[in-house]
Amino acid sequence: MSPTVIDELVRANNEYAESFRDPGMDARPVRKVAVVACMDARIDLHAALGLELGDCHTIRNAGGVITDDVIRSLTISQRALGTESVVLIHHTGCGLQVLTEDFRTELEREVGQKPSWSVESFTDVDQDVRQSMARVRTSPFLLHTEDVRGFVFDVTTGLLREVDGSEAPRDAGT
Repeated sequence: MSPTVIDELVRANNEYAESFRDPGMDARPVRKVAVVACMDARIDLHAALGLELGDCHTIRNAGGVITDDVIRSLTISQRALGTESVVLIHHTGCGLQVLTEDFRTELEREVGQKPSWSVESFTDVDQDVRQSMARVRTSPFLLHTEDVRGFVFDVTTGLLREVDGSEAPRDAGT
């Protein structure tokens, strides 16, 4: 049987571990920032933001949207580990821009059970960033909601474009 991609990853980890040295870091991010971004494989967040190991907490999901689980992670990040700022990063050409909530219906038909989660699809990336900012800013669980900024990462240029969060989103509910 030929090696799987997971076998290759485990082999790479063994090589990594041979020269690994404990950096002696605390779990608290040095720069007191949490970054929420899409899981898109084209985005190297640390490189794009000039971050080093230990600088931030990174939370990624499909679309980089603020879901209940992201609020959970941000709450732990802030209340237990000292982060104070939140950066939200969506991107151009996101796969969620072509999906719809019908995806859930199709899954239910296929597997016989409706997913408990929402797809969180969108057509307007700026609007979705505004919605995500509003969800963070209005969460009762988060201590620090003043320094929340949202951006769109252009996957063809590598540049961030800031989204004005003062404009009210059409739907800020979770």
